[in-house]
Amino acid sequence: MRSTSTAAEELEPDAGFDGPEFDGIAFAPLTRETLSAQIRDQLLQRIASGELEPGARVPSERALSEQFGVARTSVREAMQGLLSLGVIERRGNRSFVAERLPDVSLDQPDDRKEFVRQLFETRRALELPIMELAAERATPAQRAEILAIADRFHVGMPLEEFRELDRAFHSAIARACGNPLLVELYGKVMARLFRSDAVASLLSDRANRDEVDRIVAQSSEHHAAIAAALGQGDAPSAVDAGTRHLGAVEEGMIDRLV
Repeated sequence: MRSTSTAAEELEPDAGFDGPEFDGIAFAPLTRETLSAQIRDQLLQRIASGELEPGARVPSERALSEQFGVARTSVREAMQGLLSLGVIERRGNRSFVAERLPDVSLDQPDDRKEFVRQLFETRRALELPIMELAAERATPAQRAEILAIADRFHVGMPLEEFRELDRAFHSAIARACGNPLLVELYGKVMARLFRSDAVASLLSDRANRDEVDRIVAQSSEHHAAIAAALGQGDAPSAVDAGTRHLGAVEEGMIDRLV
């Protein structure tokens, strides 16, 4: 199928280019799942080392996707992260290394994202079985409550409103599982999530505003799918929708937020 990118993106003309030419820099193949993060990190390494010097033109999305062997969407997400960091800038339809680079550390791990990784690992261990049980055990009133909360999500809603509604949605599902011990344990996990300074700082950073809006919009769709499956008592579909939801939010927070 033909790409939906614009003609300008496909042709990517060189006319008017007046910066240092990019040529002959090879990138290592990718082996892990977090593709956009790997692409971003490899480009950051080239920039930090001076191999991609200030003012140099960055390879096109098409060229990078061919070198890395990935879809252009992964490259586009990596480039968005670099734009947010301020290490590259757009001139027309091309990307260039910023003339004045910010202070970006490549060797210090982001403890916030490590916490997010641990948090979502824990959420998957608890929430997916809870969703399965809720699909099987929820009362008609509980199913109606979950569907009603899901209907209140909408694209463009303020972050704080989304977070409050998100907590209410997942808590309603937990209550519907019929196991008080699971509800208590899950409540402690959710408390860590909503009291976490690490999560709050990632979501509230101005540089992440567009990506957070995308996470909110995507999560609203996922919540509707989870609620529909629970409303119908379809446990396999509920677990599948929950798996997609948690994976997408984790990927967004770890790979695309800065």
